[in-house]
Amino acid sequence: MLLYEHPLSSYAQKVKIALRDALWHNSLTVAGAVGKSSDDMQVEVLIGVPKPDQVDRKQVLAVLPHGSGTVSVVEGGLEIANEAGTDKTVIAQAAAIVRLDL
Repeated sequence: MLLYEHPLSSYAQKVKIALRDALWHNSLTVAGAVGKSSDDMQVEVLIGVPKPDQVDRKQVLAVLPHGSGTVSVVEGGLEIANEAGTDKTVIAQAAAIVRLDL
């Protein structure tokens, strides 16, 4: 999932929105079909942003609606300054791999 920047938001906010978009646009109802709870899900989150050190992993994990997870943040995405150099657009990438032990 890609995310465009709102100038006043932090990297962490951008990443949280990107992850929410990735998770909420998918239906993860398989847990009940295999006799598991959605809280049994294990989620591996991978984030790509130009400045990985500006991402609070705990805030990212707090986005997960169910289960437990891990977060890896790597250099990626894109940051583009405007012509005047007074603002920028940031593109963050978020991927989530969801697993259930059966």
